[in-house]
Amino acid sequence: MTTIAVDAMGGDHAPQAEVEGAVLAAREYGVAVQLVGQPNLLEWHLRSQNANSLSIEIVPASEVIAMDESPVKALRRKPDASIRVATCQVRDGKAQGLVTAGHTGAAMAAVKMELGTLPGVDRPALASVFPTKRGTGAVLVDVGANVDCRPQHLQQFAIMGEVYYRVMFGVARPRVGLLSIGEEASKGNEVVRETHRRLKESPLSFDFVGNVEGRDVFGGDVDVVVCDGFIGNVALKISEGMAEAIIALLKEALSSTLTAQVGYVLSRQAFDEFKKRLDYSEYGGVPLLGVKGVCVICHGRSNSNAIKNAIRIAAGFSAGRINEKIERELALAVAK
Repeated sequence: MTTIAVDAMGGDHAPQAEVEGAVLAAREYGVAVQLVGQPNLLEWHLRSQNANSLSIEIVPASEVIAMDESPVKALRRKPDASIRVATCQVRDGKAQGLVTAGHTGAAMAAVKMELGTLPGVDRPALASVFPTKRGTGAVLVDVGANVDCRPQHLQQFAIMGEVYYRVMFGVARPRVGLLSIGEEASKGNEVVRETHRRLKESPLSFDFVGNVEGRDVFGGDVDVVVCDGFIGNVALKISEGMAEAIIALLKEALSSTLTAQVGYVLSRQAFDEFKKRLDYSEYGGVPLLGVKGVCVICHGRSNSNAIKNAIRIAAGFSAGRINEKIERELALAVAK
């Protein structure tokens, strides 16, 4: 049975969301979950979940890293922090993946210290799923792990993102695009232009479609979009805000008149489906690609549904042996 360690003390709604999400995941997906945190608090939340028959274990961790703490300093000062203990469970082979909604910087620092990076990876990258108008998902790499990048980093992001999409979405040849300010190869800054040349001349056989623009992320004509973490994080946050605004405006418009209220009742199922497609919790969390192990980082305000889906992603990542495939593809790129 696949075991996923959950940092139960991270996140705005911890530990309730983490406990409820763990119970849902264990029940629906048949995975084993380790809840890492303060035992008394976790046991209290578990008692109300009717989870005695599920494979859920509590792993003690007495300390928590707050959102306003410096990641590296906090990890040194708090060796028994829940994020570090959860990471060590993966390092020691007691769990096959890690899920956290806590301090992103602390999670990345803990993973780098305790697990390290895969051979051939200079910098790990965060890969986020975006909904598209075709009903498929597009993966944007990187969405915040690396603010400043060189061409070789973006090239590695493309390889890691392509492997991740191929395994997790079951697409034999994902289409890979490079985010720029125009489709022409001459567009973009120096880093983008050099990355375009490298990907165009790559000895690997993945399907590089060239430059894509911001609007193409949601179009469904490209599966993996590559950019640096500064641009990716801005795109992610703008998209989250826009989705929330669209849902609020649509709901207000549908309920503004009596006729609209009747239409709202009749179209409630369609509205709920639309809202679900834009709901970040349906995508769980963002995997950190390029590290020796499986790490899924969730939004700080993640609810139980997001935690449940993040556990599903971590288990699928491990079962798909994505790290082995990334390592092999990167070695081929260097060899050729």
